Amino acid sequence: MTTPRISQSPPPEPPVRPRNWPPPSGPPSSHTRRAGRRLPARRRPLVVDALAAATGLGLGISLALGVGAQTISALQAPGGVATALGRITGMLSGYAMVITVLLSARIPPLERALGQDRLIVWHRRLGPWGLYLLPAHAVLITVGYARAAQTGILAEVGPLLWTYSGILSATVGSALLLAAGVTSYRRARSRMKYETWWAVHLYTYLGLGLSFVHQIDTGAPFVGHPVATAWWTSLWVGALIAVLAFRVGLPLWRSARHDLRVAQVSPAGPNTWSIMLSGRHLERLPTAGGQFMMWRFLRRELWWQAHPYSLSAAPRTGHLRITVKELGDHSTALSRLAPGTRVAFEGPYGVFTADARQSRNVLLVGAGVGTTPIRALLDDLPGDTHVVVLLRGRHSEDIAHLDEFERLVGKRHGLLHALTGPREAVPLDAPALHTLVPDIAERDVFICGPDEFTRTVVAAARDSGVPARHIHHEDFAF
Repeated sequence: MTTPRISQSPPPEPPVRPRNWPPPSGPPSSHTRRAGRRLPARRRPLVVDALAAATGLGLGISLALGVGAQTISALQAPGGVATALGRITGMLSGYAMVITVLLSARIPPLERALGQDRLIVWHRRLGPWGLYLLPAHAVLITVGYARAAQTGILAEVGPLLWTYSGILSATVGSALLLAAGVTSYRRARSRMKYETWWAVHLYTYLGLGLSFVHQIDTGAPFVGHPVATAWWTSLWVGALIAVLAFRVGLPLWRSARHDLRVAQVSPAGPNTWSIMLSGRHLERLPTAGGQFMMWRFLRRELWWQAHPYSLSAAPRTGHLRITVKELGDHSTALSRLAPGTRVAFEGPYGVFTADARQSRNVLLVGAGVGTTPIRALLDDLPGDTHVVVLLRGRHSEDIAHLDEFERLVGKRHGLLHALTGPREAVPLDAPALHTLVPDIAERDVFICGPDEFTRTVVAAARDSGVPARHIHHEDFAF
């Protein structure tokens, strides 16, 4: 077995630089030359285009229902324009919220086509628009009704709440939706525990349920229009079925079928633990190195919350492994799990897998606990793939499973760079990447780590000439 080349920084002397930094320049070795022809580019899955077309069609129908409910005489009446705009914004807000929920429903064909991280990005981008339209709907309707009744706006609030069917419950639902939305902004989330945010976010479903009744009972597009009512009801009920099927039913069925239990908990570095899981028929679980799952450990203080953790090794017969760094109450509690603890899970999720590559040679870049999906991905790459692995940590002991990387990269005759020390002393800009990996422009680059690290390496890879379609990264934050 050939020993991999390891660049590792000696900790004592500042500034800390990797050993042999920079590596000798010159033509790449025979191992770094591209092996074979380029793999064919993956086509955009048909399911994506079909669902995009269906979403656009639904938007058009929702807008048409809102506009079609208006008449010329109603628009010319006092407050008619404000009322009409209120109804249209209400329809658009309701439709946006349904699509937002479906984007996070973890529908398997959609998740496999796009990846859970991209769906969550769209979920976060679309979600605020539904919330912006919601208060606009309430204000415009109140203004329109107040002008029609020739009363003040504040004087109209009481009659709306107490006389119109479903308005009070819709107001409570709107407050719950706004609370979930506000706590989802990055600055607010950074000040909250994940468990608190997750619990508040669950109120989204209650808020949507309370709002739905009001739409059907008093919405002008639906009163006396059974076809429109049937379509809108089927849309909302369909979203509910999708959530129950893919976020509740499928995870329960898979968890019961595979009967996962904690087999062993062992240290993998400072405040870092590997959790080995055993179960039944795990070879039938559609997992791949680089994917992650939502894990729920069935212990008294942990069972009610699910957290995303990546696999840290490709699945083996009868076993799965995750590696967790202590970053909060939940991850810290996992170090104390007893063997035999039952585990429920959702997933697997993610397209950060070997199937995403489009060239024969790859560069794998990981930092912090982000090295764990890189470790699992390394298992799954075909044997003829030439691999360069770049791992980043404050100290060498901070790099989880470094000994396993050495063994696996050496077995492949690849190159391993373990870069340690302060970020200022060991930059990962384009010149540094090109020095470490001279043929980087001819490789697929897989990156996993903290947000800032990922953004830095993605930018450096692009500046080094790597096509955007050859750069793969996944955001595991929910």
